[in-house]
Amino acid sequence: MKKFFLCTLLSALLFGLVFTFGNTGKAEDPASYLRLHIRANSNSEEDQAVKYLVRDALTAWLTPLVAEAGSKQEALSLVQSNLDEAERIAEAVLLQNGFSYGAEAKLTKEEFPTRVYEGATLPAGVYDAFILELGEGAGDNWWCVVYPPLCFAGGETDIVYKSKILEIIRAFFA
Repeated sequence: MKKFFLCTLLSALLFGLVFTFGNTGKAEDPASYLRLHIRANSNSEEDQAVKYLVRDALTAWLTPLVAEAGSKQEALSLVQSNLDEAERIAEAVLLQNGFSYGAEAKLTKEEFPTRVYEGATLPAGVYDAFILELGEGAGDNWWCVVYPPLCFAGGETDIVYKSKILEIIRAFFA
């Protein structure tokens, strides 16, 4: 009887959590996002590797810049007024690593396919986009969302997500 009660209680709790937080993966309106795309010069190993070095430098600079933006319009304005600085940062990283093909930063509207990022589904559509093209910009890109700041919520670290409820269930059935 005790096991039945505990299973029922845990099931109800899980159902409540899913019902409460189950919409985190729902599609959102493209108009509410500002996307960032860093496009590599090509798909060569070297161009892809330097793209990630540029990404690290750019996000380190961009994170505090847009952190205080209270709206998408503020974020757009901050990025627009700092496009030259974004290019300088990218070009400095490129030059430090032996690449002289340069970078071009721009704000534009572009059509993007559906993407899933940290539980949020971004549907296909036309988005405001901060594009940083390295050289020809013909290689694979790295992307995230500048506003709301989905890509600046902790970076790429070894974070392990744990569920206390799952631990209790596993302990119960072990």
